Amino acid sequence: MVNNQSPQFPLLAATGLCKSFGGVKAVNDARIEVNKGSITGLIGPNGAGKTTLFNLLSNFIRPDKGRVIFDGEPIQQLQSYQIAQQGLVRTFQVARTLSRLSVLDNMLLAAQKQTGENFWQVQLRPHIVAKEEKQLQEHAMSLLESVGLAPKAQDYAGGLSGGQRKLLEMGRALMTNPKLILLDEPAAGVNPRLIDDICDRIVTWNRQEGMTFLIIEHNMDVIMSLCDRVWVLAEGQNLAEGTPAEIQINSQVLEAYLGK
Repeated sequence: MVNNQSPQFPLLAATGLCKSFGGVKAVNDARIEVNKGSITGLIGPNGAGKTTLFNLLSNFIRPDKGRVIFDGEPIQQLQSYQIAQQGLVRTFQVARTLSRLSVLDNMLLAAQKQTGENFWQVQLRPHIVAKEEKQLQEHAMSLLESVGLAPKAQDYAGGLSGGQRKLLEMGRALMTNPKLILLDEPAAGVNPRLIDDICDRIVTWNRQEGMTFLIIEHNMDVIMSLCDRVWVLAEGQNLAEGTPAEIQINSQVLEAYLGK
């Protein structure tokens, strides 16, 4: 995998993250680092706090305490849309699509800072708006081609299978020109034949585009085949970190995660 950044200067670094719900500590003093150009895994048993940690990193929920540094800047006080504008975007366990819009329109809505969003620009510079819209459509179609959904560009997104919706969500994330994508269980509920396709897309974007990923996934074959480094949570706390090979033989991980 591509790794363009020294471990001393990770693209994402979170420390001391804590979050409680009704007195229950979902995340307790957790830390994680993601190097630029890497594919990093986040695993743990059910209820370990993985999705809560994702929500804290992207500020869908605010931490009780802790610090998140992204691309050298603290982001824990920013709104989630501001974090996305800085280049940190995420997907969800259950893919979120606008079912009654076409696949292509779902892609186009993800593009940020469009000139046509400004009323006066539409009135005073319609040629600029039209040119930009054409460029965005071409870019969206290129990304749909890369995820194998170009033939369905004009179909309603609600007609896609679960796996296709996840591919659409990944393509939509790429429309924002992200620096880091948080993928929440990209293989969950997906036809096994599509899992290999999703993994191939991730590897291609990582190797050819230098795209950075942080992935939650219960499918150990996916994690072990894709990731440069794996972090393990248990009961909201860090349990272990290391290469896939190291994690596979870690006795604490085998006991907590695999039940051995």
